Amino acid sequence: MAFSLNLPINGVSFGQVSTLFMRELFRRDSLSYVPLFPIGDKIDFRSQPEESDPSLPKDFLKWLVRNSEISLTEHSRDTPTFKLWHLSGGLDSFSKVHNLITFYELDEPTETELSVAKNVDNLLVTNSYCKEVLESKGVKSKVIPLAFDNYNFKRIEKKYFDDDRITFNLCGKFEHRKRHEKIIKAWVKKYGNNSKYNLQCAIYNPFMDENSNKQMFANCLNGSSYFNVNFLGHMVQNVLYNDFLNSGDIIIGMSGAEGWGLPEFQSVAIGKHAVIHNCTGYKEWATEKNCTLVEPRGKIPAYDNVFFKKGQPFNQGNIFDFDDDDFISGCEEAIKKVENNRLNEEGLNLQKDFTASRMVDGILSVLK
Repeated sequence: MAFSLNLPINGVSFGQVSTLFMRELFRRDSLSYVPLFPIGDKIDFRSQPEESDPSLPKDFLKWLVRNSEISLTEHSRDTPTFKLWHLSGGLDSFSKVHNLITFYELDEPTETELSVAKNVDNLLVTNSYCKEVLESKGVKSKVIPLAFDNYNFKRIEKKYFDDDRITFNLCGKFEHRKRHEKIIKAWVKKYGNNSKYNLQCAIYNPFMDENSNKQMFANCLNGSSYFNVNFLGHMVQNVLYNDFLNSGDIIIGMSGAEGWGLPEFQSVAIGKHAVIHNCTGYKEWATEKNCTLVEPRGKIPAYDNVFFKKGQPFNQGNIFDFDDDDFISGCEEAIKKVENNRLNEEGLNLQKDFTASRMVDGILSVLK
């Protein structure tokens, strides 16, 4: 293959996409090696399924490790590099020709971010909103839709609760950008301590300590206690995360800005109903047919003094906001859909509409 790779291979969203990309390359030609420079300097495979799983191709991990071993001896700066990373580290390259895919999420790209983007030979983004924001500042890019990960996520036919409660799932590491606190406060105001409904929050932020996570969760409940709200710990393995996604009936995706929204996307693709904020990356895959859409109501600053700090050279701008009543109306509509049919049949179509093969074809078309 006439390119080299600079990718994170780990359990967070960037790493999950990179691993799926590599699985597709392996599926196509397991005998060819491609120099791989792992971001973070190592391969973290803890999230992935065991290779003893009979449904998986054999020797993928060995192939992956071998690619990283040959990188220093087989790579040439004349060989183009494909990188998946933040704009903040997007300028570093092992090659003269530099291809970058990034998940830019806000609406006010800084001079630093624009400089990085303009110095990339081929800039790829994951949604049309991002493309429009960058193009308004004179930066060209190409949209590459992400893919359903059928190695890690699948529907499980299993009854998780003894009663007929309707379970809502909330995902993603806790952030102001993702609007977790606002979502939870609105949900408990309507459904708190109602045994017909259940809220499971897989929003543990591994970049913060245990006490900080507990304090953030407590703030979401204003010091009150609700028997039907559960905060779950960090799930390292995808098999556990897949089980969690399957345990819900309705996934909540009301983030103010997303590059794609992987947990929500995977959930809908395995047949879960969804309440989705109709903005940014969600719009690439969430439709009126497969989701209950909630329209945004203006924008608010993204700054939280943790991940988004005002005045910095990266991550400046605004996120979309929503009205609490609109969100609850969306929940009510999704509940009716579950009561009619717990399986979101339209959602299953995402598995065939957004394949790893399609994603990799789009990327390779740029690298050739």
